[in-house]
Amino acid sequence: MFLDFFLLLRQHAIPVTVPEYLTLLAALRSDVGGSSIDGFYALSKTILVKHEQQLDLFDRLFEQYINQRDAGLSAPVPVAPPDWFTQLFDRSANPDDLAAVDAAGGSEALWTLLRDQLERPPVERLNGAGDNDGDLKSGQGDKPDEQGASNKQEGALKVWENRDYRNLDDGLELNTRNLKMALRQLRILTREGAKSELDINSTISQTSRNAGMLDIRMQPVRQNRVKVLLLLDVGGSMDDHIELCSHLFSAARYQFQQLEFFYFHNCVYETLWRDNTRRRERVPTYEVLHKYNRDYKVIFVGDASMSPYELTSPKGSVEHYNEEAGLVWLERFRQQYPSLVWLNPATAGHWRYSQSIQLIRDWSGNRMFPLTLNGLEQAMKSLKNPKVVFDE
Repeated sequence: MFLDFFLLLRQHAIPVTVPEYLTLLAALRSDVGGSSIDGFYALSKTILVKHEQQLDLFDRLFEQYINQRDAGLSAPVPVAPPDWFTQLFDRSANPDDLAAVDAAGGSEALWTLLRDQLERPPVERLNGAGDNDGDLKSGQGDKPDEQGASNKQEGALKVWENRDYRNLDDGLELNTRNLKMALRQLRILTREGAKSELDINSTISQTSRNAGMLDIRMQPVRQNRVKVLLLLDVGGSMDDHIELCSHLFSAARYQFQQLEFFYFHNCVYETLWRDNTRRRERVPTYEVLHKYNRDYKVIFVGDASMSPYELTSPKGSVEHYNEEAGLVWLERFRQQYPSLVWLNPATAGHWRYSQSIQLIRDWSGNRMFPLTLNGLEQAMKSLKNPKVVFDE
Protein backbone atom coordinates (compact mmCIF):
# COMPACT_ATOMS: atom_id res chain seq x y z
CA MET A 1 0.00 0.00 0.00
CA PHE A 2 1.26 3.49 -0.99
CA LEU A 3 4.35 1.90 -2.54
CA ASP A 4 3.67 3.82 -5.75
CA PHE A 5 3.71 7.08 -3.75
CA PHE A 6 7.05 6.12 -2.17
CA LEU A 7 8.54 5.31 -5.58
CA LEU A 8 7.21 8.55 -7.05
CA LEU A 9 9.03 10.58 -4.41
CA ARG A 10 12.26 8.67 -4.97
CA GLN A 11 11.93 9.11 -8.73
CA HIS A 12 11.93 12.89 -8.29
CA ALA A 13 14.98 12.96 -5.99
CA ILE A 14 13.24 13.36 -2.63
CA PRO A 15 15.55 11.20 -0.46
CA VAL A 16 12.98 9.01 1.28
CA THR A 17 14.23 5.73 2.74
CA VAL A 18 12.67 2.33 3.33
CA PRO A 19 12.67 2.75 7.15
CA GLU A 20 10.78 6.02 6.70
CA TYR A 21 8.29 4.29 4.43
CA LEU A 22 7.78 1.54 7.04
CA THR A 23 7.35 4.22 9.72
CA LEU A 24 4.64 5.84 7.59
CA LEU A 25 2.82 2.51 7.23
CA ALA A 26 3.06 1.87 10.97
CA ALA A 27 1.64 5.31 11.69
CA LEU A 28 -1.23 4.73 9.28
CA ARG A 29 -2.04 1.39 10.92
CA SER A 30 -2.13 3.05 14.33
CA ASP A 31 -4.50 5.70 12.97
CA VAL A 32 -2.22 8.56 14.00
CA GLY A 33 -3.36 10.84 11.19
CA GLY A 34 -6.92 9.60 10.97
CA SER A 35 -8.51 8.18 7.83
CA SER A 36 -8.78 11.39 5.80
CA ILE A 37 -6.66 12.42 2.86
CA ASP A 38 -5.71 15.56 4.77
CA GLY A 39 -4.39 13.43 7.60
CA PHE A 40 -2.39 11.28 5.18
CA TYR A 41 -0.96 14.42 3.55
CA ALA A 42 0.16 15.92 6.86
CA LEU A 43 1.47 12.61 8.21
CA SER A 44 3.45 11.69 5.09
CA LYS A 45 4.94 15.19 4.82
CA THR A 46 6.03 15.07 8.47
CA ILE A 47 7.71 11.67 8.13
CA LEU A 48 9.14 11.82 4.61
CA VAL A 49 10.26 15.44 4.10
CA LYS A 50 13.54 16.28 5.82
CA HIS A 51 14.40 19.68 4.35
CA GLU A 52 12.33 22.80 3.74
CA GLN A 53 13.64 23.00 0.17
CA GLN A 54 11.63 19.86 -0.63
CA LEU A 55 8.26 21.13 0.65
CA ASP A 56 7.04 22.61 -2.62
CA LEU A 57 8.16 19.60 -4.68
CA PHE A 58 6.45 17.26 -2.21
CA ASP A 59 3.17 19.16 -2.56
CA ARG A 60 3.29 18.94 -6.35
CA LEU A 61 4.10 15.23 -6.28
CA PHE A 62 1.32 14.61 -3.76
CA GLU A 63 -1.16 16.31 -6.10
CA GLN A 64 0.15 14.20 -8.99
CA TYR A 65 -0.22 11.04 -6.92
CA ILE A 66 -3.82 11.85 -5.97
CA ASN A 67 -4.71 12.64 -9.58
CA GLN A 68 -3.18 9.36 -10.74
CA ARG A 69 -5.18 7.44 -8.16
CA ASP A 70 -8.32 9.23 -9.29
CA ALA A 71 -7.69 8.06 -12.84
CA GLY A 72 -6.69 4.56 -11.82
CA LEU A 73 -9.76 3.92 -9.65
CA SER A 74 -12.29 5.00 -12.24
CA ALA A 75 -12.71 1.51 -13.71
CA PRO A 76 -16.21 0.02 -13.23
CA VAL A 77 -16.71 -2.26 -10.24
CA PRO A 78 -18.55 -5.56 -10.94
CA VAL A 79 -22.16 -5.71 -9.78
CA ALA A 80 -21.98 -9.27 -8.49
CA PRO A 81 -19.56 -10.03 -5.65
CA PRO A 82 -16.40 -11.74 -6.98
CA ASP A 83 -15.26 -15.16 -5.78
CA TRP A 84 -12.55 -13.81 -3.50
CA PHE A 85 -15.14 -11.74 -1.63
CA THR A 86 -17.56 -14.61 -0.98
CA GLN A 87 -14.69 -16.90 0.02
CA LEU A 88 -13.84 -14.54 2.85
CA PHE A 89 -17.07 -15.49 4.62
CA ASP A 90 -16.70 -19.19 3.86
CA ARG A 91 -13.34 -19.21 5.61
CA SER A 92 -14.60 -17.35 8.67
CA ALA A 93 -15.03 -19.60 11.71
CA ASN A 94 -16.23 -16.84 14.03
CA PRO A 95 -19.98 -17.25 14.70
CA ASP A 96 -20.30 -13.61 15.71
CA ASP A 97 -18.90 -12.45 12.37
CA LEU A 98 -21.22 -14.74 10.43
CA ALA A 99 -24.21 -13.55 12.47
CA ALA A 100 -23.27 -9.92 11.76
CA VAL A 101 -23.06 -10.65 8.03
CA ASP A 102 -26.48 -12.30 8.04
CA ALA A 103 -27.96 -9.38 9.97
CA ALA A 104 -26.59 -6.98 7.35
CA GLY A 105 -28.33 -8.88 4.54
CA GLY A 106 -25.62 -11.34 3.58
CA SER A 107 -22.47 -11.05 1.49
CA GLU A 108 -24.31 -9.59 -1.51
CA ALA A 109 -25.63 -6.67 0.55
CA LEU A 110 -22.16 -6.01 1.94
CA TRP A 111 -20.70 -6.09 -1.58
CA THR A 112 -23.29 -3.57 -2.75
CA LEU A 113 -22.30 -1.25 0.09
CA LEU A 114 -18.59 -1.71 -0.69
CA ARG A 115 -19.20 -1.12 -4.42
CA ASP A 116 -20.91 2.18 -3.67
CA GLN A 117 -17.88 3.24 -1.65
CA LEU A 118 -15.41 2.16 -4.38
CA GLU A 119 -17.28 4.03 -7.09
CA ARG A 120 -17.04 7.32 -5.20
CA PRO A 121 -14.02 9.59 -5.89
CA PRO A 122 -11.04 8.73 -3.70
CA VAL A 123 -10.99 12.18 -2.08
CA GLU A 124 -14.60 11.76 -0.94
CA ARG A 125 -13.97 8.24 0.33
CA LEU A 126 -10.99 9.27 2.43
CA ASN A 127 -12.84 12.20 3.92
CA GLY A 128 -15.99 10.20 4.55
CA ALA A 129 -18.10 12.62 2.51
CA GLY A 130 -20.89 11.86 0.12
CA ASP A 131 -21.94 13.76 -2.97
CA ASN A 132 -24.06 16.15 -0.90
CA ASP A 133 -22.02 16.22 2.27
CA GLY A 134 -20.46 19.61 1.84
CA ASP A 135 -20.18 20.06 5.58
CA LEU A 136 -18.04 16.95 5.89
CA LYS A 137 -15.75 17.86 3.03
CA SER A 138 -14.78 21.28 4.28
CA GLY A 139 -15.51 20.89 7.96
CA GLN A 140 -17.58 24.04 7.81
CA GLY A 141 -20.39 23.53 5.35
CA ASP A 142 -22.12 26.33 3.47
CA LYS A 143 -22.46 29.51 5.46
CA PRO A 144 -24.97 32.14 4.43
CA ASP A 145 -23.49 35.61 4.50
CA GLU A 146 -25.27 38.84 5.41
CA GLN A 147 -26.73 39.13 1.89
CA GLY A 148 -28.09 35.62 2.06
CA ALA A 149 -25.60 34.23 -0.43
CA SER A 150 -23.91 30.92 0.10
CA ASN A 151 -20.27 31.32 1.02
CA LYS A 152 -18.53 27.94 1.07
CA GLN A 153 -15.57 27.67 3.39
CA GLU A 154 -12.57 25.93 1.97
CA GLY A 155 -10.91 23.43 4.26
CA ALA A 156 -7.54 21.74 4.10
CA LEU A 157 -8.70 19.23 1.50
CA LYS A 158 -6.38 20.50 -1.22
CA VAL A 159 -3.81 22.42 0.73
CA TRP A 160 -1.10 21.03 -1.53
CA GLU A 161 -2.70 22.95 -4.43
CA ASN A 162 -3.05 26.21 -2.49
CA ARG A 163 0.56 26.78 -1.45
CA ASP A 164 0.91 30.27 -0.01
CA TYR A 165 4.72 30.27 -0.01
CA ARG A 166 7.24 30.66 -2.78
CA ASN A 167 9.25 27.83 -4.20
CA LEU A 168 12.23 27.30 -1.92
CA ASP A 169 15.56 27.09 -3.67
CA ASP A 170 19.24 27.60 -3.00
CA GLY A 171 19.21 31.18 -4.25
CA LEU A 172 17.31 32.66 -1.34
CA GLU A 173 19.02 34.94 1.15
CA LEU A 174 20.39 33.34 4.26
CA ASN A 175 19.12 33.25 7.81
CA THR A 176 21.08 32.11 10.84
CA ARG A 177 19.79 28.53 10.71
CA ASN A 178 20.67 27.55 7.14
CA LEU A 179 23.74 29.78 7.24
CA LYS A 180 25.26 27.66 10.00
CA MET A 181 24.68 24.55 7.91
CA ALA A 182 26.43 26.14 4.91
CA LEU A 183 29.43 27.20 7.00
CA ARG A 184 29.79 23.64 8.26
CA GLN A 185 31.16 22.67 4.86
CA LEU A 186 34.38 24.46 5.78
CA ARG A 187 35.65 21.90 8.23
CA ILE A 188 39.13 20.59 8.94
CA LEU A 189 38.54 17.87 11.52
CA THR A 190 41.52 16.75 13.58
CA ARG A 191 42.02 14.88 16.85
CA GLU A 192 44.03 16.84 19.38
CA GLY A 193 44.11 17.08 23.14
CA ALA A 194 42.99 14.67 25.87
CA LYS A 195 41.73 11.22 24.95
CA SER A 196 38.12 11.44 26.05
CA GLU A 197 36.23 9.59 23.29
CA LEU A 198 35.88 5.83 22.89
CA ASP A 199 37.79 4.48 19.90
CA ILE A 200 35.47 1.65 18.89
CA ASN A 201 37.62 0.24 16.07
CA SER A 202 40.80 0.09 18.15
CA THR A 203 38.88 -1.35 21.12
CA ILE A 204 37.44 -4.17 18.99
CA SER A 205 40.83 -4.86 17.40
CA GLN A 206 42.73 -4.98 20.69
CA THR A 207 40.03 -7.05 22.39
CA SER A 208 40.22 -9.59 19.56
CA ARG A 209 44.00 -9.80 19.89
CA ASN A 210 43.56 -10.41 23.64
CA ALA A 211 41.36 -13.45 23.02
CA GLY A 212 38.23 -11.65 24.17
CA MET A 213 39.72 -9.84 27.15
CA LEU A 214 38.24 -6.31 26.99
CA ASP A 215 40.85 -3.67 26.17
CA ILE A 216 39.26 -0.22 26.00
CA ARG A 217 41.04 2.33 23.82
CA MET A 218 40.32 6.07 23.88
CA GLN A 219 41.04 8.88 21.44
CA PRO A 220 40.77 12.70 21.32
CA VAL A 221 37.46 14.17 20.14
CA ARG A 222 37.37 15.30 16.52
CA GLN A 223 37.09 19.08 16.34
CA ASN A 224 36.98 21.62 13.56
CA ARG A 225 40.45 23.20 13.59
CA VAL A 226 39.96 25.57 10.67
CA LYS A 227 41.26 29.11 11.23
CA VAL A 228 39.16 31.93 9.79
CA LEU A 229 39.97 35.63 9.38
CA LEU A 230 36.72 37.53 8.80
CA LEU A 231 36.89 41.09 7.41
CA LEU A 232 33.58 42.95 7.34
CA ASP A 233 32.68 46.14 5.49
CA VAL A 234 30.53 48.47 7.64
CA GLY A 235 28.80 51.78 7.04
CA GLY A 236 27.55 53.51 3.92
CA SER A 237 25.72 51.25 1.47
CA MET A 238 26.34 48.28 3.78
CA ASP A 239 23.70 49.66 6.15
CA ASP A 240 21.11 48.05 3.87
CA HIS A 241 22.59 44.63 4.68
CA ILE A 242 23.10 44.97 8.44
CA GLU A 243 20.63 42.21 9.39
CA LEU A 244 22.01 39.70 6.92
CA CYS A 245 25.62 40.40 7.90
CA SER A 246 24.67 40.12 11.57
CA HIS A 247 23.29 36.63 10.87
CA LEU A 248 26.53 35.74 9.11
CA PHE A 249 28.68 37.06 11.95
CA SER A 250 26.62 35.21 14.56
CA ALA A 251 26.77 31.93 12.63
CA ALA A 252 30.52 32.27 12.02
CA ARG A 253 31.24 32.82 15.72
CA TYR A 254 29.15 29.75 16.51
CA GLN A 255 30.71 27.54 13.85
CA PHE A 256 34.42 28.42 14.01
CA GLN A 257 36.34 28.13 17.26
CA GLN A 258 39.37 29.93 15.84
CA LEU A 259 37.80 33.06 14.37
CA GLU A 260 39.44 36.48 14.14
CA PHE A 261 37.46 39.44 12.81
CA PHE A 262 38.06 43.06 11.85
CA TYR A 263 36.05 45.89 10.32
CA PHE A 264 36.81 48.17 7.40
CA HIS A 265 34.90 50.65 5.26
CA ASN A 266 34.58 50.06 1.50
CA CYS A 267 38.12 48.69 1.16
CA VAL A 268 40.97 47.71 3.44
CA TYR A 269 43.71 50.30 3.82
CA GLU A 270 46.52 50.78 6.32
CA THR A 271 44.33 50.21 9.42
CA LEU A 272 41.43 48.03 10.57
CA TRP A 273 39.36 48.03 13.76
CA ARG A 274 37.62 45.50 16.02
CA ASP A 275 35.00 47.71 17.67
CA ASN A 276 32.82 49.69 15.30
CA THR A 277 31.66 51.98 18.13
CA ARG A 278 35.29 52.96 18.79
CA ARG A 279 36.72 53.25 15.31
CA ARG A 280 39.59 55.41 16.52
CA GLU A 281 41.14 52.38 18.23
CA ARG A 282 42.63 50.90 15.09
CA VAL A 283 44.98 48.03 14.36
CA PRO A 284 47.65 48.43 11.67
CA THR A 285 46.89 46.21 8.69
CA TYR A 286 50.55 45.16 8.51
CA GLU A 287 50.20 43.82 12.06
CA VAL A 288 47.24 41.67 10.98
CA LEU A 289 49.14 40.35 7.96
CA HIS A 290 52.13 39.39 10.12
CA LYS A 291 50.21 38.00 13.08
CA TYR A 292 47.93 35.56 11.25
CA ASN A 293 49.79 33.07 9.10
CA ARG A 294 48.93 31.47 5.78
CA ASP A 295 46.87 28.74 7.44
CA TYR A 296 44.01 31.19 7.92
CA LYS A 297 41.05 31.19 5.54
CA VAL A 298 40.17 34.81 4.74
CA ILE A 299 36.57 35.89 4.13
CA PHE A 300 35.82 39.44 3.00
CA VAL A 301 32.20 40.57 3.41
CA GLY A 302 31.09 43.69 1.56
CA ASP A 303 29.02 44.95 -1.34
CA ALA A 304 32.18 46.28 -3.09
CA SER A 305 30.16 49.31 -4.17
CA MET A 306 32.32 52.42 -4.10
CA SER A 307 34.07 54.90 -6.30
CA PRO A 308 36.65 53.15 -8.49
CA TYR A 309 39.21 55.73 -7.32
CA GLU A 310 39.04 54.23 -3.82
CA LEU A 311 40.56 51.09 -5.33
CA THR A 312 42.87 52.43 -8.01
CA SER A 313 44.23 55.74 -6.71
CA PRO A 314 46.15 56.94 -3.65
CA LYS A 315 44.18 59.42 -1.55
CA GLY A 316 40.99 58.04 -3.07
CA SER A 317 39.35 56.97 0.18
CA VAL A 318 36.25 58.86 1.27
CA GLU A 319 37.37 58.82 4.92
CA HIS A 320 41.04 59.75 4.85
CA TYR A 321 44.00 60.40 2.58
CA ASN A 322 45.35 56.93 1.98
CA GLU A 323 48.92 56.87 0.73
CA GLU A 324 48.42 53.63 -1.19
CA ALA A 325 45.51 52.52 -3.36
CA GLY A 326 43.00 50.00 -2.07
CA LEU A 327 43.97 47.35 -4.63
CA VAL A 328 47.55 47.52 -3.34
CA TRP A 329 46.38 46.48 0.12
CA LEU A 330 44.04 43.84 -1.27
CA GLU A 331 46.91 42.39 -3.26
CA ARG A 332 48.95 42.02 -0.06
CA PHE A 333 46.13 39.89 1.37
CA ARG A 334 45.98 37.79 -1.77
CA GLN A 335 49.72 37.17 -1.66
CA GLN A 336 49.63 36.25 2.02
CA TYR A 337 46.53 34.03 2.03
CA PRO A 338 45.99 31.52 -0.79
CA SER A 339 42.52 30.61 0.53
CA LEU A 340 40.51 33.79 0.16
CA VAL A 341 36.95 34.67 -0.93
CA TRP A 342 34.74 37.75 -1.06
CA LEU A 343 31.06 37.46 -0.04
CA ASN A 344 28.83 40.09 -1.61
CA PRO A 345 25.30 40.69 -0.21
CA ALA A 346 24.32 42.69 -3.31
CA THR A 347 22.28 40.91 -5.99
CA ALA A 348 24.63 39.05 -8.34
CA GLY A 349 22.68 40.17 -11.39
CA HIS A 350 23.69 43.78 -10.70
CA TRP A 351 27.42 43.15 -10.36
CA ARG A 352 28.19 43.74 -14.02
CA TYR A 353 26.94 47.33 -13.78
CA SER A 354 29.41 48.32 -11.05
CA GLN A 355 32.99 49.10 -12.03
CA SER A 356 34.28 48.69 -8.47
CA ILE A 357 32.71 45.23 -8.18
CA GLN A 358 34.33 44.17 -11.43
CA LEU A 359 37.70 45.41 -10.21
CA ILE A 360 37.46 43.36 -7.01
CA ARG A 361 36.20 40.31 -8.92
CA ASP A 362 39.22 40.51 -11.20
CA TRP A 363 41.53 40.94 -8.20
CA SER A 364 40.05 37.89 -6.44
CA GLY A 365 40.28 35.68 -9.51
CA ASN A 366 36.48 35.48 -9.74
CA ARG A 367 36.22 34.26 -6.16
CA MET A 368 33.49 36.72 -5.27
CA PHE A 369 30.31 34.88 -4.26
CA PRO A 370 26.78 36.16 -3.52
CA LEU A 371 25.63 35.98 0.07
CA THR A 372 22.99 33.35 -0.66
CA LEU A 373 22.81 29.71 0.34
CA ASN A 374 24.20 28.49 -2.97
CA GLY A 375 26.81 31.24 -3.07
CA LEU A 376 28.01 30.54 0.47
CA GLU A 377 28.30 26.82 -0.26
CA GLN A 378 30.43 27.59 -3.32
CA ALA A 379 32.55 29.97 -1.25
CA MET A 380 33.25 27.30 1.39
CA LYS A 381 34.31 24.91 -1.37
CA SER A 382 36.60 27.59 -2.80
CA LEU A 383 38.28 28.07 0.57
CA LYS A 384 39.08 24.36 0.62
CA ASN A 385 40.02 24.34 -3.06
CA PRO A 386 41.06 27.78 -4.39
CA LYS A 387 40.44 26.63 -7.97
CA VAL A 388 36.69 26.76 -7.35
CA VAL A 389 35.32 30.08 -8.68
CA PHE A 390 31.85 31.61 -8.84
CA ASP A 391 29.65 29.81 -11.33
CA GLU A 392 26.99 32.21 -12.55
